[in-house]
Amino acid sequence: MSLIVMKFGGSSVGSPERMQRVAKRIIDNQQAGNRVVVVVSAMGDTTDDLIDQSKALNPNPPAREMDMLLTTGEQISVALLSMTIHQLGHQAVSLTGWQAGIRTEAVHSKAKITDIRPDRLFKELDAGNVVIVAGFQGMTEDGDITTLGRGGSDTTAVALAAAIEADVCEIYTDVDGVYSTDPRVVKCARKLNEISYDEMLELAHLGAAVLHPRAVEYAKHNNVRLVVRSSFTQNEGTSVKEEAIMEQGVVVRGIAFDKNVARISILGVEDEPGVLAKVFGALANNGIDVDVIVQSGVKSGKADFSFTVSGDDVARAVDVINGNRNEVPFNEVTSEDNLVKVSIVGAGMVSNPGVAATMFAAISDLGVSIKMVSTSEIKVSCIIAAEPLQEVVRALHTAYGLDTAEQVFVGGPQDRR
Repeated sequence: MSLIVMKFGGSSVGSPERMQRVAKRIIDNQQAGNRVVVVVSAMGDTTDDLIDQSKALNPNPPAREMDMLLTTGEQISVALLSMTIHQLGHQAVSLTGWQAGIRTEAVHSKAKITDIRPDRLFKELDAGNVVIVAGFQGMTEDGDITTLGRGGSDTTAVALAAAIEADVCEIYTDVDGVYSTDPRVVKCARKLNEISYDEMLELAHLGAAVLHPRAVEYAKHNNVRLVVRSSFTQNEGTSVKEEAIMEQGVVVRGIAFDKNVARISILGVEDEPGVLAKVFGALANNGIDVDVIVQSGVKSGKADFSFTVSGDDVARAVDVINGNRNEVPFNEVTSEDNLVKVSIVGAGMVSNPGVAATMFAAISDLGVSIKMVSTSEIKVSCIIAAEPLQEVVRALHTAYGLDTAEQVFVGGPQDRR
């Protein structure tokens, strides 16, 4: 008898028909002799709808109250899924995150899990129930409800799998595994049978939406066996593990992109020690993450440097910089949005010279300018204008030999295009 955690995203339970399909899949897993814990996201666009309703009443709602509101989306899903399983003649019980023993830090909207106390889970499993847990949520030691941020249901599932020492954590979505790039952009994308934690973590951080970065980090740290599968087919998924077998001749494993990028440039900064520490320290103190950083040459004792932030943070970042002008004098600060970051990832890149040159050539051949570049041992990222993104991704996919003869199937029968 195996202990399995199954996580279903919002698109997988977005309608009564899909909810029934998921319920039958869960029952089949239990009847195969497994004990099953299920983690579910809010149905379809529920979370976005709740956010819209809140902002219609209060454009700047308190973070605590937003968490109270948003956790109801997952509670609807778990209750309906439990009812569906009961209707099909089987036992199930739905639990909120806090009923499942998930404790978090006292931070609203982006809380991190600090502890999981799975006693209730084991009690319900021992009673023969399928245990259905609301993803994305937990509770502080003081009893306040918190949320884990976008994609937090993935983190819930992996954290629960680690806490109960599950044999496998299966993440169900609308594609049947991890692909070489987003199959909605490249229909002939290549499905990966397996991928390393490090490669998957890079892809997730760089914009691949199939898994949340924190979930991959949690899986790597706790050695959780992770499988990404489709909720619409019975196809084998992609196994995320410590070391993955690389296909012969395939150096780049995936191409990711992030559409929410802005560049900020600070011009005429004194070239002296500690300047960058002051600028980026101020941004960090205001919760603003900085990504790619480039400093130009020094002229007359002055330097220019640019860096990227999330498009959501650009206005706030400029305000922080202007607010620290007495501390760090400069001539001008500028910002540029409508940018994207496109990245190639592969563990084999470190031992294969010329990989970056191929990327730069493919982008150049399209007449697209590269504004900034960032590299590591297993990735190269380029900041470019947003408009040619899909054309660039397709060109890179072909340049690295990732195209296949098959067309990727995304979603259920009603989603065929």
